Amino acid sequence: MLNPRSLLSAASRHDQSALIEFLRFGSVGAGGFCVDTAFVYMMRASIGLYGAGIVGYFAAATVNWALNRAWTFRYRRHTPPHVQWTRFLAVNLIGFSLNRGMYVFLVATEVTARKQPILAVAAGAAVGFGVNFILSRSLVFR
Repeated sequence: MLNPRSLLSAASRHDQSALIEFLRFGSVGAGGFCVDTAFVYMMRASIGLYGAGIVGYFAAATVNWALNRAWTFRYRRHTPPHVQWTRFLAVNLIGFSLNRGMYVFLVATEVTARKQPILAVAAGAAVGFGVNFILSRSLVFR
């Protein structure tokens, strides 16, 4: 079984930093997943699954940006918050497209996803995660 400490000791300082940021980004993303899911369930009756999916994504993206700024990438140079938040949303449009593309596809084609939208939210989050990490690390929190 892999031991996280053995992974860190075998990695270079640069690789260790990237791995720690990746794990923190994933932890923050898990929280964002909960925010996204909560908004979808709270709003689906009033604005439908598609509208709730959009609102949920932007709520989760805002929470993720704030937590990544404060924790994941706290040692990196920061631009003013409003500029960085806007950049975060802009550069993550690719991840957003992948994320919500999968969400919409599953809601449109799978009865189970319509009944249990958490499945569509999870699938979308998984698809967009890697792209969002790379873009956030290289373009937003540099």
